[in-house]
Amino acid sequence: MTPSTPPGTPTSAPLPLHRAARIEDAFHAVLERRLRRRGWSVAVTAYTGYGSAATPDRPGWVRVLGRVLLARLDPKPGKRLKKLRGWRSFTAVSVSNALVKIEAGGRTSEVRCDRGGFIDFVIESDLPPGWGTVTLQVENSEPVEAPIRIIDPATTRLGIISDVDDTVMITTLPRPLLAAWNTFVLDEHARASVPGMAVLYERLVNANPGAPVFYLSTGAWNVAATLTRFLSRHLYPAGPLLLTDWGPQPDRFFRSGQAHKRASLSRLAQEFPDIRWLLIGDDGQHDPEIYAEFAAEHPDSIAAVAIRHLSPAQAVLAGAFPGVAGSPRRFPPNDRRWLSAPDGAGLWRLLRDTEIL
Repeated sequence: MTPSTPPGTPTSAPLPLHRAARIEDAFHAVLERRLRRRGWSVAVTAYTGYGSAATPDRPGWVRVLGRVLLARLDPKPGKRLKKLRGWRSFTAVSVSNALVKIEAGGRTSEVRCDRGGFIDFVIESDLPPGWGTVTLQVENSEPVEAPIRIIDPATTRLGIISDVDDTVMITTLPRPLLAAWNTFVLDEHARASVPGMAVLYERLVNANPGAPVFYLSTGAWNVAATLTRFLSRHLYPAGPLLLTDWGPQPDRFFRSGQAHKRASLSRLAQEFPDIRWLLIGDDGQHDPEIYAEFAAEHPDSIAAVAIRHLSPAQAVLAGAFPGVAGSPRRFPPNDRRWLSAPDGAGLWRLLRDTEIL
């Protein structure tokens, strides 16, 4: 999914689609026609978005996230659309280029979703700071409300960006098998939370009222509902998920998780230039390198970097090598803003003596 840009930003002509993307689009077009003939209807799945309250020199705005899909009507009275969960979410049929009506703070906008059915648009809004909602509707579907986290740029000075796998959720699986297992096999109630991390996040937001929490992951949007339920069940602060498209991309056969994380970090730094970010991740894969690059490019946007140090066994499963994961060589030298501990309690002990806590 290509990130949207603020209204009025000039855009270049679209590049030719990758062959894999063209094949996927052709397959979905055939399947969509057949399912529509069988009575399937268009529905909107809303994701948690975010935005900024208005300032004297800039109007308020919201980034609206969602997806347009075909769904089968429930045979029960009322004909509600069935919700797709688990592995079925990866077999969902998207609706490309559908016209979507968005109502935010009394303003109505009409946009078209992309080739994968994704909605990712920035629109002007006068929503006040805190949690609000916007309404999405397509064709003759029922309107759907999307939660929106509105940040007050005049008072908010700290934000939290957190990885998911091995940072808040224990996976203990080799990375090549992780996505398939978590999606197709493992029941969501069997997923375990990293010890102490939920308490750490609660202390962070209590010590910094108004601080937003973003969950940045290379996971697909198909598992957004599962991750949201997991975070809520384990008492993590609510916040927008920043995930990726699962299928072929316009310019390549498959998505790049590292590129997604880099682009998302840079975008947040641009959208909220006065916020300093606490970046939380693990040393099993590429979080330290990605965070170090971001810190070098945006030194004034970093409050601290907290890295969960994996055990040797966990590091091997995550695709790293014992003795390398978590090594100080991967951290910028003599930078006290970089902290590492094996769990949330250890990170809290390191953070409590800083200005963050």
